[in-house]
Amino acid sequence: MNFLQTFKTEWQLISHDAWLKVLLFVMPIILGFIIWGLFHVGIARDLPIGVVDHDNSSISRALIRSYDASPTLQVNHHYIDEQSGSKALREGSIYALVILPDGLAKNTILGKVPKITAFYNSQYILIGKLVNSSLLSAHGTYVAQLETLKYLTISNERVEQAIGQALPISSQITPLFNSNTHYGQFLVTAVIPAMWQIIIMVTTVLVWSKGLRDASENTWLSSISYRHQLIKLLPYALIFWLQGIVYLSVFYGALNWPMHGSWLVLVAAQLFLVLACMSVTTLIFFITLDATRAMSLVAGFSAPAFAFMGVTFPTTDMPILAQIWRALLPISHYINLQIKQVNYDSPIQSTVTDFISLLLFLSLLYVAKLIFLKRKKRLGSINKDGPAMQRGDNS
Repeated sequence: MNFLQTFKTEWQLISHDAWLKVLLFVMPIILGFIIWGLFHVGIARDLPIGVVDHDNSSISRALIRSYDASPTLQVNHHYIDEQSGSKALREGSIYALVILPDGLAKNTILGKVPKITAFYNSQYILIGKLVNSSLLSAHGTYVAQLETLKYLTISNERVEQAIGQALPISSQITPLFNSNTHYGQFLVTAVIPAMWQIIIMVTTVLVWSKGLRDASENTWLSSISYRHQLIKLLPYALIFWLQGIVYLSVFYGALNWPMHGSWLVLVAAQLFLVLACMSVTTLIFFITLDATRAMSLVAGFSAPAFAFMGVTFPTTDMPILAQIWRALLPISHYINLQIKQVNYDSPIQSTVTDFISLLLFLSLLYVAKLIFLKRKKRLGSINKDGPAMQRGDNS
């Protein structure tokens, strides 16, 4: 059976299978729009924080206004004591609690260093980092204003000289590869491939299990050819490959997100990713030879993909078990390659390791074939022994 015939046959099966139609054409679009809708703003704004102002002075109120002026923060909760603010922080009503001590203005005027305490919820890793950096920036800006004002009042210096006295060493922090700190550019381009991997694996389980729906395990095993079944996967691989190309076109074409590397390398890597995901799923299916159990194993195996990618958490800080799990996920090797191409414009030589890692997953097809042949051989021996025993009984 040639590829065109196979594609035509499988297309007819897809047209009559509601689950396959949803997984191939509906679910990727819905998930893509949902993820883009969640992160398309790109920059977190007006994150709610609370304050406890024990000083209630002009300086404390000015400092609160400085926090509120930050585009990332919004001071919309004022508490009378630490207990009520701490309760709101634990409940998730606010992301940070700032405590301004009594005597803040007095100690500031006397030249002492009052201690301002801020608590933030680091359980939300991204939000915690944004709140922490915004609080430090707003606080540092206000302190610099106070120091500048102090030098202006005690000397005849000009404003520029007073600023130089207040900030003898200025710093410039330039974020690389995401200059406008658009978190959608690194979250969306990682979340969608992680979900895409799950869809590929779930669909592959359904494709393999189609024959088992209408026949027993023994009947199905005895009637199929492993090579022929692999050929039937090719039309689905092509569809998923086209989905990946569409995703790339939307990210770095329609949305005009920065793309510095080679499109050809990325497109080739996506094809390798699709084949790797199908190889892993094929092995899992023939180990279980049961659609329900295979689906459960595939879901449990691929669900932590985003957490183990290393996009939001450094892989070097992961425990050894997480690093092993990460190495077993095809999407982890693809995302390394994607980041190298999109952000760094790395030479092709630096992506060889990732391509080899994806290629190694194809060897699982041979392992699955051995399991298939072993099961088929065992089935043949059972069928062969059955008639022999029957002949012995008749004699």
